[in-house]
Amino acid sequence: MTQIIGRTKTRFYIYIDDLPLVGHIAFGIIDRGTNVLQIRPTTICPYNCIFCSVDAGPFSRHRQSEYVVDWKHLVKWAKHVRDAKGGDVLEALIDGVGEPPTHPNIVDIVRELKKLFPRVAMESRGQTLSKALIDMLDEVGLDRLNISIDTLDEERGKIIQGVPWYSVKSVMEIVEYIVRNTRIDVHLTPVWIPGLNDDDIKKIVEWGLRIGVGKRFPPFGIQKYEVHRYGRKVRNVKEVSWGVFKKFLEDLEREYGIALYYKKLDFGIRPARRYPIKYGRGDVIDVAIAVPGWLKNEVIAVDREYDVAITVVGVQWSDRLVGKRIKVEIVSSDDGIYIARPLNSSLPS
Repeated sequence: MTQIIGRTKTRFYIYIDDLPLVGHIAFGIIDRGTNVLQIRPTTICPYNCIFCSVDAGPFSRHRQSEYVVDWKHLVKWAKHVRDAKGGDVLEALIDGVGEPPTHPNIVDIVRELKKLFPRVAMESRGQTLSKALIDMLDEVGLDRLNISIDTLDEERGKIIQGVPWYSVKSVMEIVEYIVRNTRIDVHLTPVWIPGLNDDDIKKIVEWGLRIGVGKRFPPFGIQKYEVHRYGRKVRNVKEVSWGVFKKFLEDLEREYGIALYYKKLDFGIRPARRYPIKYGRGDVIDVAIAVPGWLKNEVIAVDREYDVAITVVGVQWSDRLVGKRIKVEIVSSDDGIYIARPLNSSLPS
């Protein structure tokens, strides 16, 4: 049974094994209308990256809850969504608003997803990986690791990741081990933070090419630093336009002779049949409150008719809310991620 398994002064820790796994952005399965499914097993992250767009980590200012999904429940829902799309899924990408390798059953998840999908990939910042874990992931068939490493400088790495125990050297050693000793491909995904790691991006490209990342997939996926509503803003760094970002990458492309702009990178992604979106903006529905929401002043409610999870904003969590039924109005359902607000008269007293 889905339940709160721990609490701190600032956070609930919730284990999910019976909630619907479509409808929420932080956990479960997300279908964005392509042949790739995003698989999100956990929100837990040990880092405090200074640019984090989802405010992850121990010092998060906006999070109210962290979630860990039961691995069998997750795989069951991945199969359900795949089947609902007519089986037209090329890749399961294990990503999230946390650090996927922290899930205690990550090897089981990869092994079972590999039985369902031709390709399985996973995102990581690298420090939570070990040689033993890499060997197990290789054995169960992981195809690709998207590893975010933003600098090759040891001290700058600690600053960017926001934790003193982060070691660029250790992450580099793990990446080189993967490339030289496993069938797992590596796709390096540094975030360009203008004025902070400009030269580092060049060094990462040179290092990646030297050690041989990208044997089957594009070797690099350089990311643009962007400011998000609930994310972190890097002090004294201004977000650049997409035009400036494109020019930065095109200059590197000319220098190194490889494709770097995201529109030139071919992963075989294409539009595909969508998992049905049940509700649209303005729909009024009856839901049952289940657990605290991901962010403060939110709860997660369930619509059992269509088996979706819905974020209800503007509701402060209390244990007495569990199971309470309220009427809500859908305010957003983009990509089947449902956000709603309660109708004033429906809130329990």
